[in-house]
Amino acid sequence: MAAHGKLRRERGLQAEYEAQVKEMRWQLGEQLRCLELQGELRRELLQELAEFLRRRAEVELEYSRGLDKLAERFSGRGGRLGGSSREHQSFRKEPSLLSPLHCWAVLLQQTRQQSRESATLGEVLAGPLAQRLSHIAEDVGRLVKKSKDLEQQLQEELLEVVSELQTAKKTYQLYHTESMNAEAKLREAERQEEKRAGRSATSAPAPATDTGTLRKSSLKKGGRLVEKRQAKFLEHKLKCTKARNEYLLSLASVNAAVSNYYLHDVMDLMDCCDTGFHVALAQLLRSYVVAESRAQVSHMQGLGSLEEAVEALDPSGDKAKVLEVHAVAFCPPQRFDYHPHEGDEVAEIRLEMELRDEILPRAQNIQSRLDRQTIETEEVSKTLKATLQVLLEAVAAEDGDALDSLQASPSTESLKSTSSDAGARQAGRRRGQQQETETFYITKLQEYLSGRSVLAKLQAKHEKLQEAIQRGDKDEQDVSWAQYTQRKQQKSRRPRPSSQYNQKLFGGDMEKFIQASTESLRQECVSRKPRSEQKGAPLGVRGHEAREGRRVNVSGFESSGQPVPLVVESCIRFINLNGLQHEGIFRVSGAQPRVSEIRDAFERGEDPLVEGCTPHDLDAVAGVLKLYFRSLDPPLFPPDLFGELLASAELEAVAERVEHVGRLLTQLPAPTLVVLRYLFTFLNHLAQYSDENMMDPYNLAVCFGPTLLPVPAGQDPVALQGRVNQLVQTLIVQPSRVFPPVAVLPGPTYEKCMAPPSSGCLGDAQLEGLAGDNEPELEAGTMAQEDDLEGVMEAVACFAYTGRTAQELSFQRGDVLRLHERASGDWWRGECAGARGLIPHKYITLPGRPWPRPWTPCLRSSWERPPPAKALGWRPPAPLAPGPAA
Repeated sequence: MAAHGKLRRERGLQAEYEAQVKEMRWQLGEQLRCLELQGELRRELLQELAEFLRRRAEVELEYSRGLDKLAERFSGRGGRLGGSSREHQSFRKEPSLLSPLHCWAVLLQQTRQQSRESATLGEVLAGPLAQRLSHIAEDVGRLVKKSKDLEQQLQEELLEVVSELQTAKKTYQLYHTESMNAEAKLREAERQEEKRAGRSATSAPAPATDTGTLRKSSLKKGGRLVEKRQAKFLEHKLKCTKARNEYLLSLASVNAAVSNYYLHDVMDLMDCCDTGFHVALAQLLRSYVVAESRAQVSHMQGLGSLEEAVEALDPSGDKAKVLEVHAVAFCPPQRFDYHPHEGDEVAEIRLEMELRDEILPRAQNIQSRLDRQTIETEEVSKTLKATLQVLLEAVAAEDGDALDSLQASPSTESLKSTSSDAGARQAGRRRGQQQETETFYITKLQEYLSGRSVLAKLQAKHEKLQEAIQRGDKDEQDVSWAQYTQRKQQKSRRPRPSSQYNQKLFGGDMEKFIQASTESLRQECVSRKPRSEQKGAPLGVRGHEAREGRRVNVSGFESSGQPVPLVVESCIRFINLNGLQHEGIFRVSGAQPRVSEIRDAFERGEDPLVEGCTPHDLDAVAGVLKLYFRSLDPPLFPPDLFGELLASAELEAVAERVEHVGRLLTQLPAPTLVVLRYLFTFLNHLAQYSDENMMDPYNLAVCFGPTLLPVPAGQDPVALQGRVNQLVQTLIVQPSRVFPPVAVLPGPTYEKCMAPPSSGCLGDAQLEGLAGDNEPELEAGTMAQEDDLEGVMEAVACFAYTGRTAQELSFQRGDVLRLHERASGDWWRGECAGARGLIPHKYITLPGRPWPRPWTPCLRSSWERPPPAKALGWRPPAPLAPGPAA
């Protein structure tokens, strides 16, 4: 019943979110329709004015009778301005609602008062003024179209941000579910441990028997199981916290973007639609007023009324009236609320001790980014205002020519000769400059709106982070920094010997390297088989190993390996933990010596990014990742598919382009597809932080285009690079649609919220096996021998050994060494002559233990590999020289 109730709550929250997004989509559509409606209204108004002027010129000779008929005719056309739209009818019935319509009504009223007009006035009305009206109508249509396109782009960006919010919400829910499951497993392990402890306490007075020894081993196993469960729970809890933080940041960013769009962007777009319209209409009507005043002095009273109507043209007032009429479409929607997942009571960003090193620099980076973006936006705003002033002056200058000619002409007869070819050419040049200025104005407006949107989102994130930092500074921390450092050291994974593969990592074949790594692990497994399973093993050996209880799972090694090369996986994890907000990641080059050092470490099979690297090495790590892909031979994308891939990038329809690219990528080998899916899913996640790192999908495509798709020899790289970047950008934006899912192509996938490497190396299957073992399988003799390993043992050196580092001990053949614990399969931690350090296992023998317990490496998924041997400052011992067997 509880599960059904939880499912109903989740469905209710999802339905509420979908209804809210649906309402926003409806509002956005209404806004576009309203902008288009206003454009149609203006164009119809200009068409009516143009038709009026032409007809007015035709009936000039009819004087008062023709003018009266004309006024009555246009007054009775109730449907021309309104059509079937209720909004148009409202504006038509109340002409004082909008200032342009008010001017139109005053013009009709003045026409009824006019009685006659000269033939020259008719030529003026049918010539320059009518032509100017067509120009204004063209300008209005062009501006409305560009403004509508710009608003559609802003709406798509807004909906994309809302979609990212849903993705962040789902990610948070996923990790919170995993955290709850891990906590449940931990509680179950603790209950089992308590049961074992209770049984042990009950049977404590009994004499020590084989059964007591087995129960003691079971208690130790239970303790280790609790520790593993505890580490797993802390790891999932940290992931959940990070996912929740990202969700809350996305929530604040979305609300800021929505508020900025509704309160600022829409207003500016409406101003853009009105750019020059009121000025041009005012100049045109002023020209008409001058012509009328010269022709009909007796009608000065009517013309004065029209002049007052022209002066009443008010763009801001009209905008306010339109917003009032369409209040439902333009009012900001309801804010997105935080919906906790399955009883999660945390509703704020948490400054966990483990996340302090990440959140504090991120807040500083956002503050720096805010300062720079504010300066850039202010500069763009200044340029935008200056451009608008120049554009308005250009619009007014074109209409001012006709006005000046009317005012300077001594008689109406001379108006016939005012138009000349030189003046027409000059007007044409001026009009071309006006259109260029208009295009520049639209571009700057787009930059200004985008910058202001980025400012709003960054400011929202910065405020949230500052609140979290202030709360973290005021609240008392349950865990001190010393405990935090100790916990981080406990989470550091145990080192392992460097892997030795025959295949080259950098500059080699990635597919062969993956196969070689798998084969190497398989061979290592076979070499670690118990002697009883090897061919020709004596029966005594088989019996002894059966008593020892050793098992080696060959299939486990065969199925492990590196489906994603260690260099790719480790670099991506390092950037995820330290550099998602790093400005210019992959664009800024790292120090070449550091890049070479990290590359050489990976080439030796080590992982230098587990320890020894700091966030200052981010650019070098990013350079190593690009260097690896750039040096692959053959490249990830085969040259024979280069032409087809570039051809698919030219498809305009996104769905068609994605489908075509996905079909071409199915021709690649499965290991290559797994690596590409891992890489591009990471790049898609990285692009979501473009507000902070300034690396949007296009910038990332510019960085990775030449790296992943080198132009084949004989072709022009400059001519093809644009299409290469377009293809890579498509893969970054649509990785989930281009690459096959895990159900179709099994393999590791990129996780958005990663945690630092944990100390545990047992996989989930092994943990479940431990939890399910109610009875131990090992015999009493074996368990007793294993218990001896927990204390201090003595061993005898079979060969002389000279330490190569400060951590390794030097000794002579026959020396007695004290062993404390195993460091790995090849090394012990012990002491010799009072000095402590590392002792090679192959150089010593253990008295009474001819068959030492083999060390089996921890094989988890490739993203949980133990740190390299170099992390502890030691290396595997050199091969043994010929000599007697140990």
